[in-house]
Amino acid sequence: MRSPLGVIIFISVMLLLDYYFFQAVKTVSNAASSKTKMIIAAVYWGITIFCIAGFLLFAFTEQGLLGKKVRTNLFAIIIGLFLAKLTGLIFLLADDLRRGIQWLAGKLFFNNTEAENMGDGGDGISRSAFLSWMGIAAGTTLFGSLLYGFTNKYNYHINKIKLTYANLPQAFKGLKIVHISDIHSGSLQDKNAVVEGVKKIMAEQPDIILFTGDLVNDQASEMKDLADTFSQLKAPMGVYSTLGNHDYGDYVQWPIAGVSKEQNLDNLKNVHAGMGWKLLMNEHVALERNGEQIALLGIENWSSKARFPKHGKMNEAYAGTEKYPFKILMSHDPSHWDAEVIPKYGDVDLMLSGHTHGMQFGVDLPGFKWSPVQYMYKQWAGLYETDKQKLYVNRGFGFIGYPGRVGVLPEITVIELG
Repeated sequence: MRSPLGVIIFISVMLLLDYYFFQAVKTVSNAASSKTKMIIAAVYWGITIFCIAGFLLFAFTEQGLLGKKVRTNLFAIIIGLFLAKLTGLIFLLADDLRRGIQWLAGKLFFNNTEAENMGDGGDGISRSAFLSWMGIAAGTTLFGSLLYGFTNKYNYHINKIKLTYANLPQAFKGLKIVHISDIHSGSLQDKNAVVEGVKKIMAEQPDIILFTGDLVNDQASEMKDLADTFSQLKAPMGVYSTLGNHDYGDYVQWPIAGVSKEQNLDNLKNVHAGMGWKLLMNEHVALERNGEQIALLGIENWSSKARFPKHGKMNEAYAGTEKYPFKILMSHDPSHWDAEVIPKYGDVDLMLSGHTHGMQFGVDLPGFKWSPVQYMYKQWAGLYETDKQKLYVNRGFGFIGYPGRVGVLPEITVIELG
């Protein structure tokens, strides 16, 4: 159950935004017949009532009443409409600002009306109508893209990269790593689609599979129906994993169904073990191939952002690795790179992260990337290099919150060392 005050505030903001946006709808439909205007108003406010009712159901009912899939999609549609209108608001505010300046200029310098002297009349489309159309078009485009993004949530994309290092032992040249992150099993409703994703991973015939955290949204029980699927991930050199911020259960109230927060984490560790994954908790292992060795380090979640946990202990994971000529670090949050790895651990050759999901929204093209998440995370998707050290940020296998992907697809990374 959500806070009643928070719900009241959100609904109040929603109503104010809807009222303001409706002024644009009235502007562009000004020439329509009275009957058409009534239909438009009824549909518009009917959608608003639906959104409010849906939000109240989401906020004050148990998950089992609507079902997880219905709840997730309902919430996504409500928030999508809210964001779409918020986007259109930019153009509407520009129009109001324009009219305000014109009115003030008319009062101060012309002593007459805007329409008479400021050129908002005439036979062509008025500036107000034009900006209203632009606002509606922008909002509709955003909402349409979010709806389309629903179809991309299981559209697993394979990114293949080759990384070369002068200090890589000869035996490890050609090593094929599959890197995945952010499974978020509590969000995955289509098991058949997930099975296909696992098949894609295995089709790459990796030598080793590395998973960098957020197996669940909150509860270990989310893996009940998926553990058998992900246990199919096998590699000659093993499957290794770490924890992400969501794995600690920090975002829900405990106990749940008699399970404490501490027990939930223990249960999650058992899930990793039951699938045959080696969970690295601030520790390292030696990877051996043809008589040569490199170090694989894995730490718990460590973030430079105050709202995310700092359970990771890099000093513990690093201790004893000095003898290895090459080091790979698994650390869920990419902010760890600039905050601690670069300044303190200059001999970590490759760091693998996830966490950002590329915000599941953006533009992700060869040579050009953009997402709102880049204003929060300097490294948010793909490969980054600082001198001889490299960081790869996986865009995530799963999703959370918004059940879709716009522009930034779910990712399976295939890394070949050379």
